[in-house]
Amino acid sequence: MAICERILAFAVCYDWKMNVAVVDSGGNLVAFQRMDGAMLASIQIAEHKARAAVTFRRETKVFENGIQANNLNYLMTLDGIVASRGGIPLIEHGKLIGAMGCSGGTDSQDEVVCRAGAAVIK
Repeated sequence: MAICERILAFAVCYDWKMNVAVVDSGGNLVAFQRMDGAMLASIQIAEHKARAAVTFRRETKVFENGIQANNLNYLMTLDGIVASRGGIPLIEHGKLIGAMGCSGGTDSQDEVVCRAGAAVIK
């Protein structure tokens, strides 16, 4: 099952309306799906999360934690940062192959469905 399809199937179980973006290792959009009823503004947010995860080679949750828990407010000055869960790098055999971003639910919901999709790669 493809990443976007797995995420959407997972999100449907919980009735979470999601937008899912997948980018390659250069941050280029390679796949996108939007569930009926998902917030239109979340289209750009999902893409932004995916690009931030691949550019900085870490989950976007790291930036959220840095700002909220550690007062690293300077992170907000960096171009391309998004301090919200739901952006996860995709690693295959130890190599960064891209990233995915999910948006449409709460940060926790975005993160949960993103992890379900990333599990396809491992």
